[in-house]
Amino acid sequence: MKKILYPILLLATLVIVPSCKDFLVEEQVATVGYAYYDTEKGMEDLINAAYSSLRWKPNGEQCFSLWEYGVDEVVQANDGSNKHYDFYNAQLTSADAGGFLHGLWQNNYQGINSCNLAMEKIPAIKGGIAGLKDDASKNIRIAECRFLRAYYYFQLVQQFGGVPISLKSTEGVQLEFPRASVADVYNVIISDLIAAANVLPAKPAQYGRASKGAAQHFLAKAYLTRGSATVEARGQKATDIDSAAVYADLVIASGTFSLQPEWASLWNITNQNNSEVIYAIQFNTNLLLLNGSGNRVHLYWGMTYDTKPGMLRDINYGRPFRRIRPSDYLIDVYDRRNDSRFYKQWRNMWISNNAATIPKWTAANAPSAALVGQNKFKVGDTATYVTLHTGVSDADIAKATYNWTPRNKWSTSEFLTNIKHMDPLRSDVATEFGTRDFVVARLAETYLIAAEAYGRKGDYAKATDLINVLRKRAAYKAGEAKPQEHWLTEGGAFKDATSTEAAMLITATHWDADNAKELYPASATDKKSRFINFILNERSRELYGELLRWEDLARTETLVERVAKFNSFATPNIKPFHKLRPIPLAHLERVWEKGAPLTAEGRAKEQNPGY
Repeated sequence: MKKILYPILLLATLVIVPSCKDFLVEEQVATVGYAYYDTEKGMEDLINAAYSSLRWKPNGEQCFSLWEYGVDEVVQANDGSNKHYDFYNAQLTSADAGGFLHGLWQNNYQGINSCNLAMEKIPAIKGGIAGLKDDASKNIRIAECRFLRAYYYFQLVQQFGGVPISLKSTEGVQLEFPRASVADVYNVIISDLIAAANVLPAKPAQYGRASKGAAQHFLAKAYLTRGSATVEARGQKATDIDSAAVYADLVIASGTFSLQPEWASLWNITNQNNSEVIYAIQFNTNLLLLNGSGNRVHLYWGMTYDTKPGMLRDINYGRPFRRIRPSDYLIDVYDRRNDSRFYKQWRNMWISNNAATIPKWTAANAPSAALVGQNKFKVGDTATYVTLHTGVSDADIAKATYNWTPRNKWSTSEFLTNIKHMDPLRSDVATEFGTRDFVVARLAETYLIAAEAYGRKGDYAKATDLINVLRKRAAYKAGEAKPQEHWLTEGGAFKDATSTEAAMLITATHWDADNAKELYPASATDKKSRFINFILNERSRELYGELLRWEDLARTETLVERVAKFNSFATPNIKPFHKLRPIPLAHLERVWEKGAPLTAEGRAKEQNPGY
């Protein structure tokens, strides 16, 4: 299946040359006028460019700053300059240190404007021979644009609340740009997604284009987001949760997607276009054509391994930017003995690749006098090992063959490294730009959306069935070799190869009483609240690190309580108003009201409370 790649579109400047095999090659060319979009070639380029705004999220430190910092499942690591998103301190303002909020705002509106322009001009295209050859083909392209516009508005409303709605294209500067209500924004999102779902094909001809299943998945998520609010006014309707369940069920029952039998295979870079992926943002595997827009998410999850004895930086182990690390909550919310997802998503062992720095035994730590002065290990042996052991002394660590970092010695530079985003296909060990596609929707999340919807409806039996589909997959299978940590750290039997399915499956009474293993916050005092917090736990166990968490907590109105309980960096500062981001000052300084620039009072009125 051919794969869509996105041109770079800046106002009327189209950046593209003809396709090369399965890819659209990105290259800057001369500025073209808007009349170019009246041709089939120009319109296809414009539609492809509308997809390009998708790439902003995984193309830099905004990916974790806006979607992972300041939550319960991760905390800041040693390096980086955007920790105010984790601290919720005085730097988190409308002035937007780092520029990520303005980037989110600007990028999404650029994508929206490209969609609007395309939808206006598509019907008049004549003489098409490919994607715009007839009315049916044109309707599919319009549906793609409606899907993308809905996605961009969904990103904006979750971060900022009510935002300006623009459903017509603009050329030049638009001065009057008033905020709409949250309810009105959701009406646009849901209307666009319904229209898209009714037209888009189940399987697009080109991989990377929007599909019926993608529209239905995000419909389920939008309905759940709007309908699950109990304190906030999102324009929720009594039928929202029913609609969330219906659309999630349609995706699950469609037959278009299926769960990967082995959870760990999802992170194999040779298995990117797999049956579980509902929608993914595309990146070019031609490394010469990344043009500064590669997938950079792989950079931020790694600990400092390359300065350890016996180690040097390696392309498979990645660049250790050490921006984020797992919180204690995340480590402890798993049933680590029985849930295979825990150890399958971490790198905790590094193999020596540098003979020059291998340490030697000393008289103080050698197991025998004969070993004094000898290398502790050789290239190809374990050089560094991070474990969950606690209470380990410095003397015990010194006696280990390898560089041992038990849990009681973890730091902001040494911790388990998440491998979901690792990219060994980069051109060299130093490059930041990765080629891995970034998955924004997969079927496992659809199951969890459906489960949450049914649970909110009080149908805990149906919710349990859906959850158990994922938990059954997460169990170790009969005959499957478990990691050595199963018996060394987690209390399992030596080389046990029995199934853990029975231990992983739950019943509909799971939320009838408190469960210490679920680490429920103080407000979880009844079945309904325990269920919602369980869903958040299960989303951590299944979806950790997939850039969903901040929106999960904001959506469920649990952000303040859970962050205060599990993130010590944020605890002193987080307040209820942090459920929304500040409207960027760069926007407020440029908009007018009633023919004049906003006054200070006008800016304050347009700003979210607390900022």
